[in-house]
Parts: sequence; structure tokens; C-alpha cells
Amino acid sequence: MTTRDYIEFQSRTTPLAYLITFRTYGTWLHGDGRGSMDRRFHNRVGAPRMAQSPGLVRHEKELLKHPPVILNLAQRQAVEVAITEVCTVRGYGLRAINARTNHIHVVVSAANKPEPVMRSFKAYATRKLRDTGLMAVEIEPWSRHGSTLYLWTEEEVEIAVQYVLFGQEGERFERPGKSDANKT
Repeated sequence: MTTRDYIEFQSRTTPLAYLITFRTYGTWLHGDGRGSMDRRFHNRVGAPRMAQSPGLVRHEKELLKHPPVILNLAQRQAVEVAITEVCTVRGYGLRAINARTNHIHVVVSAANKPEPVMRSFKAYATRKLRDTGLMAVEIEPWSRHGSTLYLWTEEEVEIAVQYVLFGQEGERFERPGKSDANKT
């Protein structure tokens, strides 16, 4: 007998919200001890993260076009304002936001898939940083893609909101009743 995931029993076909996370450029490279995903072998549900590899980290650092981006307070505030503007303009339900020095977390409800929502967050934030003189035009502030977790239940949404607003120091978001394979 196979066990079914609780999501299979949900009547809705769209999630209540997404937990979207994206990092600043150069702050979490492949081979880092925290683990990472590559697009070729590890980017599958339940797949293990890449193993630590100091040589790969050195190689990735050599490939950087500019130093890693660490956001100061003014830049973090500008990013939060920009993402709030995206949500207002596009009718997304912003539930929580936290711009950190090296990553951004957003819990948002939207009728579309999370990838275009994340792209719009990055685009608006980049424009706001440049228009306010907080970031030079030649600096690319964001890493490629990010994490887009679907939140199906009110419990998941509330846990994600609490994590974004009050958690994160050395911890990962955890779905209720899920294993390590589903953490981010």
C-alpha cells in the first residue's frame, strides 16, 4: 500500500500562498557547506543537496563578475518598499516580508505561478535600488532564480509568516509533519 501526501486530498488546485526566497549575488555559492542545488542533478523534489566542496566554492568565486552583494539597512528598506509596490500594483496579497543582508523572504498570495512573481520582485527591487542611487547600474544584485514553496494550508501559511518575521537564525522553514527533504 502506498501512502498519499495530504496535499492530494485538498480540493483546491492552487495554493493559498507561496514562500518566495531569493539571495543576493555571490552570497551562497555551489559547494558551500550549507548545501545547494544545481539545475542538473539536485533540482528535484526530495533530492539531496550538493555536498560541500571547497574547490568548487573557489572556482565559483573566480567566476563572480563583481564582489558578493550585502544589503545595508537603506537598501533592505528600499527592497521592502519595492516589493510592497509590486504587490499593490499587481493585486498580490502580501502576507510577510523580510529583507535580510543576503536574502529576501516573502510570503505572498497570487493567482499566477511563483516564478513570475519572484521575477517581478527582483525587477522592481533592482529598479528601486538603482533609481534611489543605492546601487550602481553595473551591479547585478540577485542570484539566479531562488526558492518558491507552495503553501497549501492555513497552517503552512501561518508557519511561513512566523518564520519570515521572527525566525531564520540558523533554522530552516519546515512544513508541519514533513521530513528534512522538504525544508528550505
